[in-house]
Amino acid sequence: MQLTKTEEQLMQYLWEKEKAFMKDLIEAYPEPRPAATTIATLLKRMADKKFIGYKLYGNSREYHPLVKKSDYFSKHMSGLIKTFFNDSASQFASFFTKESDLSQAELEELKKIIDQEISKKKRL
Repeated sequence: MQLTKTEEQLMQYLWEKEKAFMKDLIEAYPEPRPAATTIATLLKRMADKKFIGYKLYGNSREYHPLVKKSDYFSKHMSGLIKTFFNDSASQFASFFTKESDLSQAELEELKKIIDQEISKKKRL
């Protein structure tokens, strides 16, 4: 299950804060801020999808993520690679490096990261 763009934006704030009341989340938005009812609706949908949980303090709810940012991003990327690149990480890497206008330094950094991962795999 995925989040909508507006849910993802709210989730980003919650990942940053780790736990927050609705008023804290509303304040995280730039002006003009969304209405409290809009945020309440998003929070309910995200809780129904099991992306967030909350702890009750009287009438107030303190929200917290149930899904790690890295896990969400990983599944999201896997879905993109499967859908748009025939489930081929190398096709994705080829597209990404050619189409993203990376500098030589950025490409060298990517190569270094890949070489480190190859070394780790060889040791296993």
